[in-house]
This record gives sequence, C-alpha cells and structure tokens, in this order.
Amino acid sequence: MLTLHFKILRGMKTSFPKEKLKILLLENIHPIAKKKLEEAGYSDVEILKTALPESELIAALQTTKIVGIRSKTKITQNVIAQCKHNLLAVGCFCIGTNQVQLKEAAKAGVAVFNSPYSNTRSVAELVLAECVMLLRRIPEKNAAAHKGDWLKTTEGSYELRGKTLGIVGYGHIGSQVSVLAEAFGMKVLYYDVVPKLPLGNAVNAESLEKLLSQSDIVTLHVPEENSTKNMVDAKFISHMKENAIFLNLSRGTVVDIDALAKALTNKHLAGAAVDVYPLEPKGKGEKFKSTLQGLSNVILTPHIGGSTNEAQYNIGIDVATKIINYLDKGNTVGSHSIPALNLPMQDGTHRILHIHNNIPGVMSAINNAISSTNTNILGQYLKTNESIGYAVIDIAQIDSSKTLEQMKKIEGTIRTRILF
Repeated sequence: MLTLHFKILRGMKTSFPKEKLKILLLENIHPIAKKKLEEAGYSDVEILKTALPESELIAALQTTKIVGIRSKTKITQNVIAQCKHNLLAVGCFCIGTNQVQLKEAAKAGVAVFNSPYSNTRSVAELVLAECVMLLRRIPEKNAAAHKGDWLKTTEGSYELRGKTLGIVGYGHIGSQVSVLAEAFGMKVLYYDVVPKLPLGNAVNAESLEKLLSQSDIVTLHVPEENSTKNMVDAKFISHMKENAIFLNLSRGTVVDIDALAKALTNKHLAGAAVDVYPLEPKGKGEKFKSTLQGLSNVILTPHIGGSTNEAQYNIGIDVATKIINYLDKGNTVGSHSIPALNLPMQDGTHRILHIHNNIPGVMSAINNAISSTNTNILGQYLKTNESIGYAVIDIAQIDSSKTLEQMKKIEGTIRTRILF
C-alpha cells in the first residue's frame, strides 16, 4: 500500500520538481533509504560514506534541499544560518538528534526527523550478551587465552538466572531489556523519573537508591539532558552492591568515567561494559582514549549498540518515509523542530505550507491574505508549540501565486511555499 501511495503522489506537480530536488545522504546510510526515496520519485539522491566537516557541509547544502546524517555530522547554528534559505529538512538516521541545533532549526523552519525506536532490539540484545560475558568474566579469560594462559576456573563466574537486573530508564530500550532478562530467569527492578507500567514481572524500585542497593547488574538507558549529566558519579556508585556489574549503552555524558574507573580498580565493581563516551573519535583515523582501557573484566565497544544490519535497514525505511511524507504531503509527525501535523490528502486543491513564529494574529492574517485574493479555503490545519506555528491550508485550484505572495508578507513568517 505504501509503494502504491508513493506512485500516486509521484504524478503530482509539487513546488519542487521531484527529479530536481537534491537529497544528500552522509555517513554510509543504509541504501534502503535511497531506494525508498527513488521509489517516491526523488531521483537526485547522492550517498557519501563519510561525514563532512562544517565548511564542506555548508558548501554542499547550498544546492541540497534534504540532508541525511547519522551521529558524526554536526548541524550547527552556523550551518543552519548559512543554509536555511535552501535547506528544507534534516533526516537523522539514528536514535538521537543531539548533533542538530534544534532551536535554530525551528527558527529557520527546517524540519528535523529521526528514528528513536528502530534499533531498540539491537541495543537490548547487546545488553544481555554483555551481562553474560561479564558474569562469566569472559573479557579476562579471552585476553589470557590470546596470551597463551589457560584460566579454566569457576572462580567469579555466575549464571544470569536468579540474579537481579536493575534498569535505570524504563523506556523503549529499557523495557525491551526487561523482557529479554526475564527470559533468562532474572529478577528485574526498574526506575524511571516518569511513571511507567511494568512489563512481565518487573518491579518498580520506587527509588534509585533502592534499585542500586538490590541489583547485581545495573544497566543505564537514560537520555542526554542537563539532569542526567554525570549522574553516575562516585556517590551513585557507592550505593551499588559490592561486586556488582555496570553497563552504559545510553549516552556518554551520563557517566563520570574517572569515577567508574576508580570503582573498577578498587574492586568495588566486578565489571563493566561501556558503549558510549563523553569524548568519542570523529572518525576511524582518530585514536580512542579512555581511562577504562586496560582494566580487567571491562568490555569497551565503539558506540555500536544499534549498529546491526537489521537496525540500520529499519532506520533507513523509517526516516526516509518521514521525509517523503513531509515533501509529498507536508506531514510533520516525528519532527523535533516543527509542530506535528498528520494531514489527509484532498483532490482538486493547492496546498500551502506556512511556518511562523507563534505570535498573536498570524492565523487571522493568513485568512485575510487568502480572502484578499478571492480564494476559497477547502481545508485548514494548525499545530503550535511554545515558539513555532505550522499551518497548512488547502485552497481551490486557481492561480495561487498571488495568495502565496500575500502570505509571505505576514508578520512572523519564517517560511511559506506552495506544496502542490
């Protein structure tokens, strides 16, 4: 049905001819994204395997309407300022949007999409795999075997079954970890600042301190916010059980790495797995450095929690579909910068998109502008947040260029265009 829908839309005349609207996909985004865009009629799609430094990115975006990125490309305030008159949308083919200045994107009327849930299973599976590895002390035994030493011993080796897993952050990933952990026969405690209903037999720990003091393994699944910066510090770790295991596959800024290293060195913690870091290499040529390097029973991975073929395939479909829906219909569901509207299609209309500052009188001015050109409104949709308003107006199929010119003059207008 989705492919058929795209084929129907392909024949529509939009403000930007689909075959001439340039799309740039950076950082080796899965080719399924390019395929989906081309199936929708957007044939000018370029793929690069690497990120671009700011100066090259700005140059490339002078002729690009849509850019797709992952985590390395930075859409800074300067990038948006230099490219806002041409750039329509940014697709983040990953979970987060930290690499994009969202407030600046909103001010410029640039839609920003991501895929927050497509790699949930990949991260959850890695968490459980690392739990097994750490409880069996595999990192130490693996390193010893490579050196020719034979550490065949049961000392310090345990099963997951019967152990208590404490999940800090019970969102999409945390709750999926919960389900998999119970399948291993684990007891599950969770803590979240937002009330969440448990899955299976998981129990709300009610407080972070209770979770830490009762858990054999603690795994972190929290967002990057001011409130979570360095939340795992010496005090946090002091509440954890002696010989507990710690995992962080969420965000690098939420853990004080030096405090974690100290707890591992003095044996308060029996092991750790870390996938994200406060400072990460910008590319393959840059060396990775961490105080956790060289510590026994520690698994260090290079930010690969969601890096599976299945996850990247699903992300490619998800973000590409959101971009297509925005370009074809003006839909902004899933956008982090433009208020979300999910719009029906109407035959025999022109559709005008109007992004504006959320100030009094804009909608009245829009209606007056349309009325002044003796144009009939067939459908009107509005969604606002604290700073931005997004209006979509379907008007009768007459010459709409005069209407558009009147709408451009409205005070508070950020961006307006005829979609089709």
